[in-house]
Amino acid sequence: MTAVIFDLDGTLADTSGDLLASANVCFRDMGLGDVLGPQDAGVALRGGRAMLRKGLERVGQLDDAVIDRYYPMLLEAYGAAICVHTTLYPGAMETIAILKSHGHAVGICTNKPEALAEQLMADLGVRDQFGSLVGADTLPVRKPNPEPLFEATRRLGVDPHACLLVGDSDTDRNTARAAGVPSVLVTFGPSGEDMAALDPEGLLDDYAALPSVVAALLG
Repeated sequence: MTAVIFDLDGTLADTSGDLLASANVCFRDMGLGDVLGPQDAGVALRGGRAMLRKGLERVGQLDDAVIDRYYPMLLEAYGAAICVHTTLYPGAMETIAILKSHGHAVGICTNKPEALAEQLMADLGVRDQFGSLVGADTLPVRKPNPEPLFEATRRLGVDPHACLLVGDSDTDRNTARAAGVPSVLVTFGPSGEDMAALDPEGLLDDYAALPSVVAALLG
């Protein structure tokens, strides 16, 4: 049996709008107003600390202590409004149904905190379609360490090396490389034009093409 493991933010769902809103809650509390906007979607998909860093850099007030102090506020704000603007990418769930019908197990390996990832997938109504979910804090290490990917695969009852990772970033590419498994990077996210330079085993412009890509890479 083989497994297809998905990143979450920027791969299965466009979560950037809700992430940016949570960062702006923090910036407003600092008296800075809404520092980040839609043009920062790519930064949003790299997580809360990356957004706080980008915003503080933009206003010339970068301070790691401020990032540490506001990160819990950002998580609280995000958890309170996690699925206001978030949408699954077109065709994602239809393609996952096809992959499962072809005998592939499917799971999630994300650097979003596990509880927030579970909450989001439940709110989107699709958590039950995935046999495993491993988040940033499920294990003592996170991507690009390969162990979370291996764990997401093990929880499906699949040999940890009999998988591939679908993602949208250098973190996902480096995770798959460290694990010795193929990666497929999506090109429809905010950083899509940069994916080819990472030299993944596959590039994905549209979810409809994923079953054939998986067949070529996993058999």
